[in-house]
Amino acid sequence: MEIIDFHAHIYPDKIAEKASRSVGEFYSIPMEKVGSVEALFQSGDPVGVGRYVVQSVATTPHQVASINNFISQVCREHPDRLIGFGTLHPQMENPVAEVERCIQLGLHGIKLHPDVQQFYMDDPALFPVYEAAQGRLPFLIHCGDYRYDYSHPRRLAHILDEFPKLDVVAAHFGGWSLWDLAMEYLLERRCWLDTSSSMTFLGKVRTKEIIRAYGADRIVFGDDFPMWDHGAEIRELLSLGLTEEEYEKIFSENAKQILGLSEGKDGHP
Repeated sequence: MEIIDFHAHIYPDKIAEKASRSVGEFYSIPMEKVGSVEALFQSGDPVGVGRYVVQSVATTPHQVASINNFISQVCREHPDRLIGFGTLHPQMENPVAEVERCIQLGLHGIKLHPDVQQFYMDDPALFPVYEAAQGRLPFLIHCGDYRYDYSHPRRLAHILDEFPKLDVVAAHFGGWSLWDLAMEYLLERRCWLDTSSSMTFLGKVRTKEIIRAYGADRIVFGDDFPMWDHGAEIRELLSLGLTEEEYEKIFSENAKQILGLSEGKDGHP
């Protein structure tokens, strides 16, 4: 079965260990791996991951250009394995121009992390960014955290109402640590959700209930590397006893639709 990991973080080798440790400290969760490209392949390849959607998050405006250049470069070095998502920062001088540059760099989407970047995802100041990307680049947005309001699922619902053609994958089943609230706000809206950093906390029964509630057409597999080990996450998902058709959609078919990799598909749920 083809497997695409829709949620993987990578960093330049010289800072990979420090950056990975910093993410772990933010969540008080020990990191399973170090976020280098080599470690990514070592984690996912042995268990059948064929392609990875890779990204990094700019914590300051001046990091944006260098991160996007790095992601673009490593994707050019591994064109059959890596699919790059760019980053933006709400305080940068011209984020709309960076959307255009992401396209020129060959990046396939944009990753936002409102909690780490400390902005409200539905701030009207970001609406020109969503407008510029609508119909052109999908977003992967971190959603949910009981400690913050920046990424609350209701804010994503607001964005989806304002931009009905915007393609968004809501990370962590739409609301890390706020999964029930995520269902309240996102169940009937047009978006996808990834499985990352959730199954360990939800358990098998609740994870399966959530997948069935949204429908397998809306779920993509994500590991949140280097947070978790690919083998453990894939085994956990396979243990749920979903149908073969559901697994095919979750592991690859939905991702290919979102990324425009499927012939005859329009990328819409």
